[in-house]
Amino acid sequence: MDELLSEDEVAALLKVARGTMRTWRNRGQGPAFVKVGDLLRYRVVDVQAWIESLRVVPSRRAAP
Repeated sequence: MDELLSEDEVAALLKVARGTMRTWRNRGQGPAFVKVGDLLRYRVVDVQAWIESLRVVPSRRAAP
């Protein structure tokens, strides 16, 4: 079974406020989540995948 994290745990991991997590959810952004009754949980693999999706690899510009 995948490990589940609480909203507070993910917010702490990402160093953002819990309100930011809520805003992202309302806008359809942020990591995927699982609803367990009234609780929100985040699978570690989904949080990792979301972080990876934000990765930007700078391209090297050709010298003039």
